[in-house]
Amino acid sequence: MNHNQKLTSRIGLAQRAGKLVMGEEGVIKAIRNGEAYAVIIVRDASENTRKKISDKCASYGVPLLEILDRYELGACTGKDVRVSAAVTDEGFARMIQESAKQYTEVDGID
Repeated sequence: MNHNQKLTSRIGLAQRAGKLVMGEEGVIKAIRNGEAYAVIIVRDASENTRKKISDKCASYGVPLLEILDRYELGACTGKDVRVSAAVTDEGFARMIQESAKQYTEVDGID
């Protein structure tokens, strides 16, 4: 299993366990309520969405992972297209962050 597959399978597992909040408004609400342990935003998100979510993560001290694209995030969560997701479980957040780090190191993605 390559690093991308490991990453997407862990995100999918979190989704099936009900530990992902999807969509910009839901993600921002999860950050504000202290429910988000990590936030995923796709690399091809709009500047407006990226700024809104990254500012909120910065002010609440939530790790922000800029990974995948909107189709990859959608596919691994069983949806068509997704731009952002908040991970609401500490264990899943740790696993996804670990996979994201390996994914970006190995594949040379910033």
